Amino acid sequence: MWETASWVLLFLLGYAAYCIFIGVRNSRRNSDPRTFFSPAGGIATWTFVISTTAAMFAGWTMTGHPGQVFRDGFQYVNVSFFVITIPLAGVLLQKRQWLLARKYGYLTPGEMYSDYFGGEGIAVVSSGIALLFAVPFLGMLFSAAGTLLHGLTGGAVPHYIGMWGLASVVLIYCVTGGLRAAAQIGIVQGVLFIGAMVIIGVFSVDLMGGFPAAGRSLAAFASSTVLETGKTQGLGGGDYNGLFALPGVIQWTGGLGLEPPLGGPWTAVMCLSFALSLIGLQTAPGFSVWNFASRTPQAFAISQIWGSAFCVGIVMFVFSTLQGMGAHLLGADGAANKASLSLSEALPELSSAGQGDLVQSYIAAMGSQHPWLAGLLAVAAIAALQSTSAAYLVTAGNISARDIYERYLDRHASWRQQEAASCIAMLLLCLAALMSASFGMKALLILAALVIPFSFQLLPSLLGVLWLPWLTRRAAMLGLIGGLIAVVLTEPLGQVLTGNSLPWGRWPWTIHSGAWGMFFNVCICAAVMAFSQADTDRLHRNGFHQFLSEAAPTSGSSRLKSAAWILLLAWVFFAIGPGSILGNGLFGDPGGGYDAWIFGVPSIWAWQIFWWFAGVGLVWLLGEKMKFSTIPITSLQRLKLEEG
Repeated sequence: MWETASWVLLFLLGYAAYCIFIGVRNSRRNSDPRTFFSPAGGIATWTFVISTTAAMFAGWTMTGHPGQVFRDGFQYVNVSFFVITIPLAGVLLQKRQWLLARKYGYLTPGEMYSDYFGGEGIAVVSSGIALLFAVPFLGMLFSAAGTLLHGLTGGAVPHYIGMWGLASVVLIYCVTGGLRAAAQIGIVQGVLFIGAMVIIGVFSVDLMGGFPAAGRSLAAFASSTVLETGKTQGLGGGDYNGLFALPGVIQWTGGLGLEPPLGGPWTAVMCLSFALSLIGLQTAPGFSVWNFASRTPQAFAISQIWGSAFCVGIVMFVFSTLQGMGAHLLGADGAANKASLSLSEALPELSSAGQGDLVQSYIAAMGSQHPWLAGLLAVAAIAALQSTSAAYLVTAGNISARDIYERYLDRHASWRQQEAASCIAMLLLCLAALMSASFGMKALLILAALVIPFSFQLLPSLLGVLWLPWLTRRAAMLGLIGGLIAVVLTEPLGQVLTGNSLPWGRWPWTIHSGAWGMFFNVCICAAVMAFSQADTDRLHRNGFHQFLSEAAPTSGSSRLKSAAWILLLAWVFFAIGPGSILGNGLFGDPGGGYDAWIFGVPSIWAWQIFWWFAGVGLVWLLGEKMKFSTIPITSLQRLKLEEG
């Protein structure tokens, strides 16, 4: 353990020095304070692709996703289709946001919302969501990094010292180097994230004795009766082992904490609503800042197809799944150990509530054989957490400076004053996150549950700006407020605020809170539009859409467009919609033994991998072939000439 701890600290020291060096170097290059908010010329294509992929996925997927797979099995793997739903949303949103930013000079989404809708309401809510995104999200990420460092150094580094120390590194390079430093460091963080997930996945297979041995052992485990999840009792098309099948299309339960679903919580509708709610990562105000700062829209298609859909997809559907399900056979499952179903005891036993320590357990197990590699993987996990925290810290600081300080406190603030305001905001946000993680973790977790579904509620407003000229400011604002209230009432905070008097629990009817919010959001928007009087601002909004229709036309014949939307609906239905339960037994009975598995893997896994490949093709078709995420060179050159 001490040898591993030494390597962890050595690699961590080098990594921290590199991060601070990049931050300081960029501070010297930022002679113009405007480059602190958006690099001169924009973020280069591959820098944008790698850094934004890491920022969006690395922090919460590397340390959390394998443990969730361990706890809930292949039904939770179905949630991994967020690697397709998020870029599909990006196909509709990213290029057009970039075009508006280039034409009107936007640096934050608040500027875009207030300019387009002609009012401050949606801009204020957007800024509030950005700050809410920052504090609880940062607190969770900082705490996870401190826990990881504490565990992998054998307790040599106390949790709070590690948490505060690692957070200080992020703060230093964000404050000194701004957005460009976060992007440049994100390249290293993204490579470390992907590499570490692949290595740990391969290590888990090696511990199980290779793929054939792992498959046969999983088959024996699937046919056993030792699972805590229980069976689907016919809800998934058969009475299947809950870890190896979706527990039905939907269950009319009162919600988690009130009435547990049979066979596990991840029904087809739950997976669909959760994957759609994670579009909130794409619509988050902080991510819009990244879109505005890209040098060219060509980066969007690469990021959507190859960064998110393909690279993160293979990590989630293959390597993360191997880690999570393999843990049952490697000692982490106490029930499997007692039933003599495990292949080894390489991992310590983990309770259902301790699944978050799974990746740490894998790295520690690797340390007994390769201490230096364990040290490198530990730093990779910390870097993954920091990639996400840095991305949202620096953008929250910029939003605070532009949308709060400059707009409401000092309309004549110079760029240098705005840079100082951004740095002060980052310091305060970082301190708030650390104090919350140190002394109010329970409250932090309750607030963190709101972050992504809240951001998802911005989707109608954003679609209004980019695609729907008939959506009025009043409809968008009231719909947004209604959606936010619905999210609160279907999350734990709703019970806290009402004194546990709500007749439902979290996620009633196995529908995620983000989807509940969006349902009320859209209904209110439609109702307000139906009863609205004359739309006096329509001409103003039409000017934006006229520009977008000229600068960003879609490509392809009407037949191709119709086929693309049919394929999209079919993919949603079979991959993450009601049709996904067909995968439970299509390629073999999950409990029928290894010989019943047609491809040598559980039927649901084969189904998921097939539809993941189809999803990658769908993102390519829409983003690249139909030009939703790219702009012809001639159009791009014309846009630049108009700017000049």
